[in-house]
Order: sequence, then structure tokens, then C-alpha cells
Amino acid sequence: MKNIKPLKPKLPKHGCITIVGLGGVGSIVARYASVFLASLPDNSSLLLVDGDKFEPSNASRMLFGRHGNKARVIRNELLPRFRGSRLGIAAVAKYVTKETISGIIWPENIIILCVDNHATRKLVNDHCAKLKNIVLISGGNDGVGKDSSGTVRQGTYGNVQIYIRKNGKDVTPSLSAYHPEIANPKDKMPGELNCVELVVSKPQILFSNLAVASGILNTLLLYLSGQLPYSELGFDIAQGKAWPAVPITRKDP
Repeated sequence: MKNIKPLKPKLPKHGCITIVGLGGVGSIVARYASVFLASLPDNSSLLLVDGDKFEPSNASRMLFGRHGNKARVIRNELLPRFRGSRLGIAAVAKYVTKETISGIIWPENIIILCVDNHATRKLVNDHCAKLKNIVLISGGNDGVGKDSSGTVRQGTYGNVQIYIRKNGKDVTPSLSAYHPEIANPKDKMPGELNCVELVVSKPQILFSNLAVASGILNTLLLYLSGQLPYSELGFDIAQGKAWPAVPITRKDP
């Protein structure tokens, strides 16, 4: 029987993880990432980033204690729970845009991207491609209706990607390498959408969001433990399947 190594996560020296997007997926990731980080022996920090706000219409697929900016609401919810711990939590009540990205995504950080549009994914991906050292974990689902390939989805399919750069070289493929819908996005970033466009955006399913959040957190754990076997993970909860869509075939440079 093959020996199984125990998972022993170790944070980088700076210990900073940034979560961009705190909607149906990101709000779940933030809550459990905070529990995970607070359990580790080293100092760590969690930066929550979102320019959007919680509203009554979000209640069917998100948990929140009050209305208001998502980053601030979740930070204020988490802070009392982790007083006295080694975890610091901060909020940035802004969307990631061309103007704000350099002040939010820094070299050496671990970025968790939980947005629901390809335009933002491309922006963040291209910014990370210019940095010498960065780890970007991105996850989402296609909602209900036609996806970018024209396939009709029932809201049960999703994926998680991890883009790693070390010493100025790609260790894994970028988010856009195998995804033309990210390389050439046809949608808009949240700050560019008008009220009508926001109302008609694709609905998402609660349990698909949970599956994506779990995939993101599992990917983070495996990466920090030095045991990550894939650069992309796909899943479909309707089929009860999860699969490594793009295995890692070479070692870090």
C-alpha cells in the first residue's frame, strides 16, 4: 500500500491571503479560511475585497447578518470571533479594476478569486502574469443557462484553477491558457454593469457555490502542504463527479 503523507500546511513568510469577491462563493471561503488561518501557529492576515453590497435578494444563496458592503459586513462578523488569535482581518470596499488592482494584488501574496465574470478574471490573471512570485486560486460555476461554449448548464458544474508563478516563470498554466472565454471575455466587470444588467445576470445554485468554495479551500490546503497534483479541478454535483482537469506535470522552477 502506498504511503500517504500527512498534510502539513505552511504559510509563506508574509502570511497574507487576499479574497477578491465575497458573494455566493467568496463569503463561504472567507468564513472557513479564517477558521483555518486562526488555527495555524504563525501570524496571518486575511484581506477581504469587494465593492458590492449584501441586499435582501441575496438571501437565497448567501449567509449574512446585515445589509451593506460585503467586505465590511463579513470583516465585522469575523473580527469578534478571532480576538486574541494570530489572525488579522481587513476589508477593502472596492471592486478590482484597472485603477485599483495594483493596490490590492501584490507580489508574493496568495490571491483567492471568487468573482462571477470573466472580465475580472482576465484582469487579475494578466496582472499576476507580470509579477515575479504570486499564487492565484480562482473558482466559480456557470450558473443556469448557456455557458461561454454554448453548452446549456443546469447550475451544477464548476471548476477551480490555480496559477502559480515563481521567479518570474509560470509553474502552472494561466487562467486563460485553456479558457478562451477568459482570454477574450464577452462580459463586463461588476462596476461596469448597469442596474438592469445586474438584475438579469445568471442565477447561481447554493450547493454549487458550496462545492466551488470547498474546491478552493482544498486547493489552498494542498498547495500550502506541498501536495497539489493539479492546476485545474472540475466538478459536476449532478453527476457526483470531480476530476483533475489539468494535472501538474512538472516541478516548480
